[in-house]
Amino acid sequence: MTISTPVQPGAAPAPALPRRRSPMQRAARRALRRLPIWIGVTILMIVVLYPQVWMILGSFKSQAEFLSNPALSLPETWRFDNYVTALTNGNVGRNYLNSIIVTIPSVILIVLIGVAAGYALEVMIWKGRGGVLLYVLAGIMVPGQMILVPLFIAYFKIGITDTLLPLIITYTVMGLPLTTFLMATYFRSVPRTIFEAATVDGSGPLRSFFVIGLPMMKNAIVTIGLVQFFSVWNDLLIALTFTTRPAMATIQVGLLSLGDEYGSTQYGPLFAAVSINIIVLLIVFIGLNKKIMAGMAAGSVKG
Repeated sequence: MTISTPVQPGAAPAPALPRRRSPMQRAARRALRRLPIWIGVTILMIVVLYPQVWMILGSFKSQAEFLSNPALSLPETWRFDNYVTALTNGNVGRNYLNSIIVTIPSVILIVLIGVAAGYALEVMIWKGRGGVLLYVLAGIMVPGQMILVPLFIAYFKIGITDTLLPLIITYTVMGLPLTTFLMATYFRSVPRTIFEAATVDGSGPLRSFFVIGLPMMKNAIVTIGLVQFFSVWNDLLIALTFTTRPAMATIQVGLLSLGDEYGSTQYGPLFAAVSINIIVLLIVFIGLNKKIMAGMAAGSVKG
């Protein structure tokens, strides 16, 4: 026998319990909510990867295949000699060496001087540091195109235009304002009590910088170093201005003039040289990206 609960006249009916969805239905709803995101990511990947795949495939094709076959068609014969031609006849190997000689010292000087300047402007207390920081910020607003001609005249009078030294000096000076400002901002986020405690224990400013400042700024140093590396490596305007001989050309200048090496543009060797450049940058980015993530995990302040 079923006993029913009497309903009082005029009373509102009991609310119905929500129907529980099955795990499959919940998964389907989550997939529908994420569908626009996946569509956007897919479109972005196609836009980014399409020119790279087209370029890598083109680096293995002959001139006739490149001009007559579809863009994404596979090469009829995989011509690895395009890479050999690019590295030898195209002088790309020398251009890579020049870029390494210019980029590594420039990035090291930018990071070391920028970190030291950020430490001096934010951690150390001295009269006039606010005005110096504003003067450094003013350097960010100066367009680099305005100072290239005066710099070239100055380098010519000094007698260093036939070397790679003007590139190193120019890259270092132009990268310092932004690096100094960013490092001062990073040091501002560090509790001042850490440096005060080190001073009470007898640590001087120089020792505090190397023992406390540099280790705590590991994440920032790697991040800024990555940004400055790509900025110097990918630069064309400054390298083109101060490069007086083809033997001193960096990789970007070499890629620009590679089409004229044969009297007409040979797309196979040209695309091979560009592919090598992208692969090198990708390897550097992946390596530094791992170091950035490690620095973020290990660079926290433990109290």
